Amino acid sequence: MWRKSYTFSCGELEVIRAISDTFLPSINVSVDDDNKIINYEDSVVQFYGTSASMAGTPHRVNEKDENISWKAIGYTGPDPDQKARKLRTKITPKEHQEKEELYGPLYKGIINLKYQPREIALDKLQNLGFPVSIPQSRNARIKSFNPSFILKCDAVVIGSGSGGGVVAGVLAKAGYKVLVLEKGSYLARNNLSLLEGEAMDQMYLGHGILGTNNMNVLILAGSTVGGGSTINWSASIPTPQNVINEWTESYKLELFNSKDYQKALEVVCEKMGVQKEFQREGFNNEILRKGCENLGYHVENIPRNAPSDHFCGWCGLGCKDGRKKGTSETWLVDLVESGNGAILPECEAVKVITTKNKNKKKAIGIAFEFQHQGKKETAIIESKVTVTACGAMCTPEVLKRSGLKNPNIGRNLHIHPVVMAWGYFPDSDTWPEAEQKSYEGGIMTAMSKVVANSETWGYGAIIQTPALHPGMFSALMPWVSGKDIKNRMLKYSRTAHVFALARDKGSGSIASLNDISYKLESCDAENLSKGIEKVLRILAAAGAEEIGTHDKQGKVLKVKQAGTAEFDKFVKEESLRPFKYQLSSPICSAHQMGSCRMGVDPEVSAVSPKGETWEVEGLFVADSSVFPTALGVNPMVTIQAIAYCTAQSVLEVLGTK
Repeated sequence: MWRKSYTFSCGELEVIRAISDTFLPSINVSVDDDNKIINYEDSVVQFYGTSASMAGTPHRVNEKDENISWKAIGYTGPDPDQKARKLRTKITPKEHQEKEELYGPLYKGIINLKYQPREIALDKLQNLGFPVSIPQSRNARIKSFNPSFILKCDAVVIGSGSGGGVVAGVLAKAGYKVLVLEKGSYLARNNLSLLEGEAMDQMYLGHGILGTNNMNVLILAGSTVGGGSTINWSASIPTPQNVINEWTESYKLELFNSKDYQKALEVVCEKMGVQKEFQREGFNNEILRKGCENLGYHVENIPRNAPSDHFCGWCGLGCKDGRKKGTSETWLVDLVESGNGAILPECEAVKVITTKNKNKKKAIGIAFEFQHQGKKETAIIESKVTVTACGAMCTPEVLKRSGLKNPNIGRNLHIHPVVMAWGYFPDSDTWPEAEQKSYEGGIMTAMSKVVANSETWGYGAIIQTPALHPGMFSALMPWVSGKDIKNRMLKYSRTAHVFALARDKGSGSIASLNDISYKLESCDAENLSKGIEKVLRILAAAGAEEIGTHDKQGKVLKVKQAGTAEFDKFVKEESLRPFKYQLSSPICSAHQMGSCRMGVDPEVSAVSPKGETWEVEGLFVADSSVFPTALGVNPMVTIQAIAYCTAQSVLEVLGTK
């Protein structure tokens, strides 16, 4: 009766060993001295007891989606206020009203070529106004793909996240026929399991396991309908003025200092219901706020695309009630409700198809692949305009496969490197209250810019809080010994994490998901060090009993037993350790940008200020890859605002301004 998922590290099984006598008297659990499970439920389960990434270790739940170790570590499992309903494949006409609740507001526009019978899927597309034909094209390039069928539309958008979702919604509402290709699957509201391992496997790029060539950086990126907006932590921060100034003055991009861009920021924030208030603050953010206030550090509320009473710590695994307004709850709804659009999940773009037009290439469509009845097939979408919006990690590869030669494609990759520190707060009748848990509540409501260098270009670091469910927590925490990780896991629910995020000057490159390079510049490392120094002081000032970092030595300071000199020495040593070699886990990145940057000169940029590629007419890019530099804050609002402006450029091409 046990199901397998994919993210828990050694922490889970170590805790099983630690608590087996108490909670598992009827289960046969044996662990050898090397921390390998040698017998578990009469089956052999092997895993490696190392400090590095343990994301391949099984995370097991029973038929009730429960795990036997959760009680001991103080974890409830999937949000108990909203147990996920399982997807039903057959719905009668009488249940029509329930469809939106079960499938989410996109159910009428989702066309799944993998699971639906071919005739039904193509009939739906035909009925939505997308001509379908058996391959008879005279174009040799289209015929060379040997496609199963050809679709026609005004615009095809590759990617459904904060870039692609906006463009698709704007074009469809303007009356154009729009098809959206999404490599990931569609998981709507009540079809979300909210199980950490399952969600990472289903909704994250590379199944949640993606890193640079040297594994110095662990990369998290969305790969599902709605993209990163579906699994992000709801922070909705407008483009900082210092960034607008830099992009305008240093990169000559007048767009960002224009009324059009300001209007775009206003439109997207209104669409997402962005606001700064909250009714309750979660454990991690309370600690960040209190520590900053006690030290006199700057702290402010983070705008979120969720209402003030949205108290959910599972948003990184999908939004269970649709109250976090990602693109699958906003712009893609416009696409579907307009009657002019459809979304094709689990379809991967292979190549932009081009033709020569007066010595310049012109995009005329896209070839894409999908699975059907266990076999890979290729189909073609012929379009007047093509928009790539599959993120800074995937757009460069699509453009290169399509024959684009601009040397800036894949370069200038920025990642917002993140390092963390932690503080342990025992159960207390005073503050924070005993019932508060580290994984509950709004993931981001407080932020400090105490080391952000906002008075210049902002190349410093901001301080925020993460969402760490048990699997990620156990993978990131230092591995000192089996006994130590048991104790750390038993303290999981009262261990707060706070991180420093740098606006990086350093950059890397990406050729494919298997070839990502990145170098942390000395100035960025210095800013992260300053950030971690402040984070450790914040945790201590908030009342932590113990503090530590992710340094591989796993040093812990018992704050209340330490004198001032010992405390200062610990903070200095931990914050000055080289990040490249001393961490027990890679530097983390949840924001990737700049790999096809926008500019006014094709010698130093990949796309024009209108978002169109320099080499191919009618081929636009609308995602974080067009950022000229790193942004320095959570990028969702900026991505959407740029995409909104790019959509206006596409409308000009299509004939409606």
